[in-house]
Formats: sequence, C-alpha cells, structure tokens
Amino acid sequence: MYRVSKDVHFCYGHRLLNYDGKCRFLHGHNGRAVITLEAANLDRLGMVMDFTRIKEVIQKWVDATLDHKMLLHRDDPVLPHLQAMGEPFYVLDVNPTAENIAKLIYDYAKSQGFPVVEVSLWETESSCATYRGGERG
Repeated sequence: MYRVSKDVHFCYGHRLLNYDGKCRFLHGHNGRAVITLEAANLDRLGMVMDFTRIKEVIQKWVDATLDHKMLLHRDDPVLPHLQAMGEPFYVLDVNPTAENIAKLIYDYAKSQGFPVVEVSLWETESSCATYRGGERG
C-alpha cells in the first residue's frame, strides 16, 4: 500500500452545545487538517494522487466552506444573531467537535472520489482528532 498526506490549514470558530467546559463559549482555532490517501497501485506518473490536485480540491473547499467561519450546531441559539449581522457560519447537524470536523472533511474528500483513508484535525499544537472511514465506533 502507498500513502500520501497533505496538510490543509484554516482558521475557524466554534462552540460546543451542552458542554460543561470552557469550549461552551465561542472561541477560535488555527486548525490543521491532515488528509491521508491510500492506494495499492500508483497512477501512470507513479503517484497515489498529485499533491497539487489534493490542494486544488480540498483546500479550495475548506477555504470556501470552513475558513474564517463559525462552525455551529444547527440548534445553536446564536445562529439567528450571526445571520442578522451578516456574519459567516457553517451549520452542522452535530456538535462541531474536532472529531466531527475531521469527518466532515473526510466525507467531502470521499465525495470527490479521493481514496481517502483518514483525516486528522489538529485543533491545537497538542490536540488532534482523527476520523477513519469504514470503521465502527
């Protein structure tokens, strides 16, 4: 098996609903998503996938969808206020934890036909969550 990984950097804000720690408050992160692709065989150029292609597709989507946006649960009571103020946000059906953001990026990469096996989201320099497809959990 061959594996390649590409880092994608973005800034985002979020908060967690029904959480008793300080992450219940609106706050931000400089995130780093590591997208890992895997293939048994290489393409005609000797690659799993060109790093430039990964950047063009994934980084472009992250920049347009998640970068400099508040990532919030659909039931978050702050949403109408952000909308009224014209502030950018992205709504999830789940709490915007690092785990769920990693899965969101994974699902997008998969929908684009990438042979993605995992996405890790580094929320801070010392905290990372990983989503691997096809596993129970």
